[in-house]
Amino acid sequence: MRVSLQPRWHMGRADGKPLDATALLELLSTVQGTGSIAQAGREAGLSYRHAWGLLRQAEALFGEPLLVRGRGRGSALTALGEKLVWADARIAARLQPLMESLASELEDELGRVQRRPPAVARLHASHGFAVAALREQLAARQVPVDLRYRSSLEAVSALAHGECDLAGFHVPLGEFEAAAAQRYLAWLRPEQHQLVHLAVRTQGLFLAPGNPLGLQGLQDLARPGLRFVNRPEGSGTRVLIELLLQRQGIAPRSLLGYDNTEFTHAAVAAYVASGMADVGIGVQTAAHRFGLHFIPLLRERYFFAVPVDAMQRPGLRPVLAVLRSPAFRARVAALKGYEAAQTGRVLALGEAFEKA
Repeated sequence: MRVSLQPRWHMGRADGKPLDATALLELLSTVQGTGSIAQAGREAGLSYRHAWGLLRQAEALFGEPLLVRGRGRGSALTALGEKLVWADARIAARLQPLMESLASELEDELGRVQRRPPAVARLHASHGFAVAALREQLAARQVPVDLRYRSSLEAVSALAHGECDLAGFHVPLGEFEAAAAQRYLAWLRPEQHQLVHLAVRTQGLFLAPGNPLGLQGLQDLARPGLRFVNRPEGSGTRVLIELLLQRQGIAPRSLLGYDNTEFTHAAVAAYVASGMADVGIGVQTAAHRFGLHFIPLLRERYFFAVPVDAMQRPGLRPVLAVLRSPAFRARVAALKGYEAAQTGRVLALGEAFEKA
């Protein structure tokens, strides 16, 4: 049993019938990309007349246009139309991990009611594009998994308390490796746990397209008035941000917006892309997907921690098989800013963190 959850928009005035904006937002997003309402309607499965009717209904609701047509230049969104598209992108980026976690919980509950065997691997992990790709590959191969998106520290803590079989976390390469690794090694034991290498990925600064503020690197975060968007406490990237600021001699609380947090890399990218912040920090894949300027800062390794005695459990074996498959390795390698040369490799803790 597969469960999929998606958010829906309803907009309207208190005295009127609300507009189901799902089709409208899909239409606007496609117009933004193609410049053609006719093509956008075809891709959304709407007739040209229906597409225009939907736009006119929304414009009547807002009292201003969402689309402008230029002679010989196709169609373009107004500022309000663009704001709606970016708002929808932010909502999707923010809610996707929660929706996937809830869907996984529902699948598990339905399986229990149907008295299915409990041989399902429990995966708790910080959200990332390679983890999402793994879930897709597992679903395609009909391999069940109970996936919960949590911060890196929460995931490793859950593993130590027997609440999951795999815990996803990431550690920077280079000067910060030992300090970051110690936070996770407090929960992991060499005789009890080992690691499965997922990927190496690049983290850096997210900036508006074209870098209009002319930022050059981390030192520019000290600029007065620069709006920052952060990650939640306990997340691996928040740990990284704190280490980077400490090295640069920048007081975290001096950053405007330091307490504004988004749960995922994609949500941070959408926040910057929508103009609500000037800079954030995250993986290159998210910057690429939202068309942002990206300044690399460092590379990091993403691991799954797993109990040594769990490697042969019936629910975990097919998950590990997918992790080690050439198809999944190719899928990870195709992600912008990801490297998959070691994907699926099993490591002892001491082998992975010799200097920690």
